[in-house]
Amino acid sequence: MISVAIDGPAGAGKSTIARKAAARLGYLYIDTGALYRAVGLVVLRSGKSPDREADVASCLPGLLLELGHEDGIQQIYLNGENVSQDIRAPEVSVAAAKVSAFPQVRAFLLDRQRDIARKNNVIMDGR
Repeated sequence: MISVAIDGPAGAGKSTIARKAAARLGYLYIDTGALYRAVGLVVLRSGKSPDREADVASCLPGLLLELGHEDGIQQIYLNGENVSQDIRAPEVSVAAAKVSAFPQVRAFLLDRQRDIARKNNVIMDGR
């Protein structure tokens, strides 16, 4: 399997390039920022604080986070629920920025990203 990661500052065109390259090559496109948003959503839905590492860490065990694609558009599933629209809410964006700072979240999502990359040719953009 081939894995490509594209990183850079906001507004640099990472997503545009990653999407186009993935489509052209027939690879799976993965917006890794959406995964952090999903964790932020889980924390908010649980009523816990995205500022507290212990609260955030308590939301990770048993969390089933999956990716799908419909008509070439990435879909995010939390425990089977499609939350692709929910993760774009402003409050989820704020929570995602906070939870992304915690090492446990980064390790959790890195494991998930590696698992996806083991099974698919991928182009990932983001964190």
